[in-house]
Parts: sequence; C-alpha cells; structure tokens
Amino acid sequence: MKAAKIDVVERTTELLAGFYLSTAAPELGPRLESAGHRDALLLVLEVLEMEAEAREQRKITRLRRAAQIPPGKTFETIEAGTLPAPLMRKLRELARGEFLERAENALAFGLPGVGKSHGACAIGNALVELGHSVLFRPAYQLVQELLAAKRDLMLKQKLRRLDSFELLILDDIGYVKQSPEEAEVLFTLIAERYERCSMLITSNLVFSEWERIFKDPMATAAAIDRLVHHATILEFNVPSYRTRRRRTDAGHSNEPVDARTD
Repeated sequence: MKAAKIDVVERTTELLAGFYLSTAAPELGPRLESAGHRDALLLVLEVLEMEAEAREQRKITRLRRAAQIPPGKTFETIEAGTLPAPLMRKLRELARGEFLERAENALAFGLPGVGKSHGACAIGNALVELGHSVLFRPAYQLVQELLAAKRDLMLKQKLRRLDSFELLILDDIGYVKQSPEEAEVLFTLIAERYERCSMLITSNLVFSEWERIFKDPMATAAAIDRLVHHATILEFNVPSYRTRRRRTDAGHSNEPVDARTD
C-alpha cells in the first residue's frame, strides 16, 4: 500500500514537471500526502492525467496537420497480401521510429504504382501517432520551394525550417525536372540533413540512373553515398496496382491480359 502512495506522489510530480510547473512539481504531491489529503491527491492526479492526455492529443493533431501526408495512406489501408512479408516487416520496423534517433535514412525503390508512396506515408502516419514530427513532400514540389527560397536569398532559413522535422518524406525523386539548378538545391538538402535528420525517399529510378537527376557523376556519387551511409533499402518488387487489377478483372472475365500495356 505504501508503494502505491509513493507512485501517486511521483506521478503527480512527474506530470507537474512535464507542464513546466517547476515550483509546484516538487511540492504539491508531498504536501498533500503529508497532510493526509489522500483523496485530494488522487483527484489532483486524475485531473493532471486528463490534462496530459488532452495535451498529447492536441500535439498529435498539430503534427498531423503539419505533416501534410495524403489522407488514407496507412498500414490498415495497404491491401492484404500485396507486399511480401519481409518488406512489410521492414516497413513496420521503420514505423517504430528508432531510426530517427540515429538520423538514418530509408530509400524505397520500385516501378510506378507498386505502393512505394503508400508505404512511405504509412510509416509517416505511424510516426506522427507516436509524437514524431514528419513532413511529406513530392520531390518536384520541394525542389521548387528550395529554388524559390534560393532566389529570395532565404535558402538557409528554408533548410533550417526543414530541420525542425525529424523525418522528411521526399516522394518520387525521379520526377524532379533535372535542371542544374534543381540538382544543386536537391544535393544541398541531402548534404545538410546528412547524419543530422532522417529522410525517406521514394524513387522509380535505381541508383545507376540517378545521374539523370544530378547530371554530374561526382555529385551523383556524393548524394548516393550520403543517403546510403546509414539507410534501410526497401525494394518494392511487386506488380503495380494496375497490373494486379487487370489480372483480377481477367480472372473474372476469363479474358487474356496483355501485360505490355502497363
């Protein structure tokens, strides 16, 4: 029974400290306890727990809004059986968030329509629910934002704002327009986040094709080196959604399917 009383006092102190009530934190619980106001202490703790839960929910709501992840892209909405079990295990492991603490990256490769973006968004949504800060951006869009910031002499400030996100999801890097200016700001972003903040990048281009993005072989090699130094590689070697849909439709209609149309 004594241990239970100590737990109540400690929890009360912990919550008050979490609310930055530095004077009340070490005083309120012990004083109520020593004065014999056990019921009052329990009531205070109940209210503090309610406040803590409400604050956490408000935080998650803010993080969801800031993340700008497309709606509906969660693990629950990944069609059962479409991704191999080893790949799903990797996705789930990333969704626990330990890689963020180590400022590691993840790179998802595969043809269009195989679920790379959905998987990346599912990881992002799961991390937001754990209280992590995430930002989702199509690669071409973020590159244009960086170019605009550079023209306005605000690139350093833009990169600093991006640093506030533990994870930056850069979707479809292969669709960057591939001008020298775009390649330059994209490389700057990768270099700035290296070993400091995590990135999750999806691409329909394998590494051997990345010179199409960065143009210069040296810059391509340097970008890849920084990204893969601490990275999990996700290979989406599965049929695209459209291919699976045609196969399903063909199974119902018993009509042959020409796979070359994908």
